[in-house]
Amino acid sequence: QVRLVESGGGLVQTGGSLRLSCVASGRPFRWLKLGWFRQPPGKEREFVAAIGWSGDSTDYADSVKGRFTNSRDNGKNTVFLQMNSLKPEDTAAYYCAAGPLAVPADPETYDYWGQGTQVTVSS
Repeated sequence: QVRLVESGGGLVQTGGSLRLSCVASGRPFRWLKLGWFRQPPGKEREFVAAIGWSGDSTDYADSVKGRFTNSRDNGKNTVFLQMNSLKPEDTAAYYCAAGPLAVPADPETYDYWGQGTQVTVSS
């Protein structure tokens, strides 16, 4: 079993930045692929970013490429999502997910999920 706890969400103005963190416990962190998903109000959950075991492999949704950066610190069991140039359409609940064999953009392949952290971008 893996427990994921996100933090770092909040209210920010358009063009601002936030850094989300997700701390994992319960299973060797380096064996987990990690992903970020978000669910805007009234919409379906969508893929944001994913990172492989070593951090060398990253994937991003087209909507966040060039603005968001996904990284991990295996020594601290933590994955980060640096979000820059935020837009109102980035407003959503953001979820961290993990799984040893996760396929980046496929939520069905992730075994563990955090409780989510809210990001609100004001215009």
